[in-house]
Amino acid sequence: MAFFFGLIIGLSLGLTGGGGSIFAVPLLIYGLGVPVHDAISVSLAAVALTAGFGAAGAIRSGLLEYRAGLIFAIAGMLTAPIGVKASHWFSESTIVTAFAVLMIVVALSMWRRTARAADIVPAAVSKAGPICRFNPNRQLRLTAPCSLALAATGIGSGILSGFFGIGGGFVIVPALTFLTQLDIHRAVATSLLVITLVGLSGVGAVLVEGRQLPWALSGLFILGGFAGMHAGRLLARRIAGPRLQKIFALAMVFVAAFVLAFRQF
Repeated sequence: MAFFFGLIIGLSLGLTGGGGSIFAVPLLIYGLGVPVHDAISVSLAAVALTAGFGAAGAIRSGLLEYRAGLIFAIAGMLTAPIGVKASHWFSESTIVTAFAVLMIVVALSMWRRTARAADIVPAAVSKAGPICRFNPNRQLRLTAPCSLALAATGIGSGILSGFFGIGGGFVIVPALTFLTQLDIHRAVATSLLVITLVGLSGVGAVLVEGRQLPWALSGLFILGGFAGMHAGRLLARRIAGPRLQKIFALAMVFVAAFVLAFRQF
């Protein structure tokens, strides 16, 4: 079951580049009976390494925007341990309830983007121009406003990642397209790099605290994630993006409703 659930997470990450990892914690808690804080730790490790597997493929394809991705990732790496630490201040029931609310917010945001058929950049941003611009050689101009905008969003993504054990791709992909006008394929590829680095920072914080990961369970979950990521990247070329986003949005609402109904421990 751990391998199968990892397969689901890898498949969803490969298909969407962001948002799919949000299913990892509910699957671990309700599917495998893993305690909440252990589920967050396993999810961080599994999502980070699975995204890293996908990022390696993106590097070979030349799709990564390193400069934007690294600024985003460094900011997130600094704050992911804060999210991990903050998760200890709340009860398991409170964390799970907040997680369900987050899933609903993400689902609504995902549905709105597909409903208006503007997966890349809102019209208002197109008129004003993106905060981050590229020179004629397609190199990102790291102005102060651009760097600050990328870092600020990375800070928020890192806290969410550490607190909930998620990749944060549902924040990263829209932010990259919004701030830089990267096309969706490059934004998804770059998000995988960010998820990898931020997730590993969160795992490091868990280990520094002296908490032990259930290695056998994590290993099976990660192996399933690798297989799912490969399959997801292949399927993504054949399935329309907006349709996928709507399917995942509906699935998130369903899972959030389930979590809210059975959130007592």
